[in-house]
Amino acid sequence: MMTMGEIDETDSSPARAELEDGIVLKKSDQSDASSSDRFENQTRTESTDTTNDGDPLIHQSNPEPMSEETLQKNRDYRKKMNRNAREVVSDSIHKGVKLIVHRPEYDVEQQLQYDKISKDMMPIVREIARKTMPLLEHEVSVDYRKNQFYGTKFQAESTARKDFRYFSKKTPPSESPSLVVGIRVDESASMSAFGRLDAAKRAVLAVYEFCRICNIPVLIYGDTADVSKMEQMSIYAYTDYDNPDPYDRYRLMGIKGRSNNRDGMALRIIADRLATSNHQTKLIISISDGQPKAMDNYTGSYATRDMQQTIAEYERKGVTFIAAAIGQDKEVISEIYGADRFLDLTNLQELPVKLVRLISRYL
Repeated sequence: MMTMGEIDETDSSPARAELEDGIVLKKSDQSDASSSDRFENQTRTESTDTTNDGDPLIHQSNPEPMSEETLQKNRDYRKKMNRNAREVVSDSIHKGVKLIVHRPEYDVEQQLQYDKISKDMMPIVREIARKTMPLLEHEVSVDYRKNQFYGTKFQAESTARKDFRYFSKKTPPSESPSLVVGIRVDESASMSAFGRLDAAKRAVLAVYEFCRICNIPVLIYGDTADVSKMEQMSIYAYTDYDNPDPYDRYRLMGIKGRSNNRDGMALRIIADRLATSNHQTKLIISISDGQPKAMDNYTGSYATRDMQQTIAEYERKGVTFIAAAIGQDKEVISEIYGADRFLDLTNLQELPVKLVRLISRYL
């Protein structure tokens, strides 16, 4: 697993080239032109929700009534999310915690907020994506298909076969990136202080748009605890790669500070989703400003032990965890996650671009 030291340091290998501000990507002489052309075509034609200048169009909230079929599909999907999330935590210390998974709606105000933020962010995101496309296009496969009539690797153990299938050859690179990304956003009340909430919104917007351009599956969930006795844990599914919606970008603007935070439960639900995917690299980034604290007594060493056990369990299943600490409890967060999984983002202005560049390193 990549350590934080590897994240912060540049790679001097001749097979890689360092880009501006620490991005390190593979280069190919033949790939630049085709990748750039494909990127430009994609950003111009990928959807009808942008103007010719690339600025987002403002849509009226729910301009047409949803059909009964669409409404039923949405209801079924919410039921599925709730059922799956409750099943995931049924064998953990969070068993019995009253959980609701929400699929937030959006309104005109959120659309306007997205429009304002994206004007500054999108040129930066597009440039990083443009430089990333060659890496995606020339991703080298490490998987071999065995028992072939010809190939690049001789299988001595297959010589007993009578069908002359003595070779194996590399599986062609897949058309999609081998990375899947999950973003967890702490929506505790303290996130409303010191500009943390605005920084988190800008960060998830940048990550979402970058992943969308590069065709990287991404889910972005927010969470809070103890909003009521009947809802002890709340998950807000803003984006989900199993149910993509171009209006998810507006939903992201609904992220806000709410109540307490039950971090281990949120991490378990997101990690389980990623662990069952067939992608080679599974990355979770937790954006948080403080240590876990929820009723009853989910805090201190008890909560820390739960989080560390969750991280260890899902790392064995191939999930990589990174904690992006943006508040006063950086030392505690570092202790919980471990120094190799910790990213100190004291400067909130750097949060959006740093997260996008971090993700590009895992491609």
